Amino acid sequence: MSTILLSGPDMSEAEKSAVLEAFGSGWIAPLGPAVDEFERRIAERVGRRYAVALSSGTAALHLGLLAWGVGPGDVVPTSTMTFAATANAIAYTGATPYFVEADPVTGQMDPDALETVLADLADQGCSVPAVVPVDLLGRCAYYTRILEIAHRHGAQVLADSAESLGASHHGVAAGKLGDAAIFSFNGNKIMTTSGGGMYLTDVEVDAARVRFLATQAREPVAHYEHREIGFNYRLSNLLAGVGLAQLDRLDGMLRRRRARREAYAALVADHPGVTVFQRGGDAEDSCWLTALLVDPDLAGFSAEELAAALGAEGIECRPLWKPMHLQPVFVHEPRLVNGTSERLFRTGLSVPSGSALTAEECERVDSVLGEFLAAHRAYEQERAVA
Repeated sequence: MSTILLSGPDMSEAEKSAVLEAFGSGWIAPLGPAVDEFERRIAERVGRRYAVALSSGTAALHLGLLAWGVGPGDVVPTSTMTFAATANAIAYTGATPYFVEADPVTGQMDPDALETVLADLADQGCSVPAVVPVDLLGRCAYYTRILEIAHRHGAQVLADSAESLGASHHGVAAGKLGDAAIFSFNGNKIMTTSGGGMYLTDVEVDAARVRFLATQAREPVAHYEHREIGFNYRLSNLLAGVGLAQLDRLDGMLRRRRARREAYAALVADHPGVTVFQRGGDAEDSCWLTALLVDPDLAGFSAEELAAALGAEGIECRPLWKPMHLQPVFVHEPRLVNGTSERLFRTGLSVPSGSALTAEECERVDSVLGEFLAAHRAYEQERAVA
């Protein structure tokens, strides 16, 4: 029995042809015409002036912060409900991550909590040059409020939009939101270049700074000369070719992910205690991953029990992100939390959501999930009668 992946790469003959074309161009090493075109098209799609193709979304976060001068002695508030890459990138600069609680409905950074954090840090005389909200599971953060709050306190906003390509907030595309933004093209993202990322900005000097740092901070002279520490963070021309082919197919991939969310919503609609996370107002979401929330007191089972049942049938699933303030490596970092993100971690379960899922795989997932729900519904009904 083959495993049904949570979000496997969606590849076609178009990607294979694009790699061969890039190979045939002779540009095998990083940079080349495919990279230039990939940057141009991503910037055009989201409405940014500049895009810089990099080796990962993590690299884009790291260099985006460095471009703003973030470093030791600074504090950078970020979402506690995120993947480690967000917090790691802050730590790479020498700054201190400050973990901000999640909104209970969407899991996004709670703007009210951010307001409290920034006010407290200002009272302490802390340097807070940047805030890094995260677009959780493909839903954009509350940028309208976050930008206003951050700017009022003198901080810029770097949007971690690793999971939200194709989403929008109040009609503004992910990638355009924030003072700058990043995308990830990792293998499990909405579109992939195998590994890769993108930094997006409207500020020419910031784009130039990121490009410079990403190419080992090499000075523009004939010989190799370096006046500061740089990084080997640029994207390969071959992988950019994959990205161009994926970009041509992006809208179709988004439609299939959204259709999966609709299917899950229909499946769980009649089962008490089981809901689709972020369901309300999800029309602007990319639906990178669909997650179910399970209230064990109402559902008659836990998210962990559901995960075990799906896993036994070869269906990959995963809890929501373990909050950063619970991670051993960050346990001593400052935070403002109230238990919301911990509850989401305990009750949330991401289920297969990828655009590469076949009709047969979708049917298998729906059948296993439906049978599990029906069995527990019958059990709860029998228990109620008894």
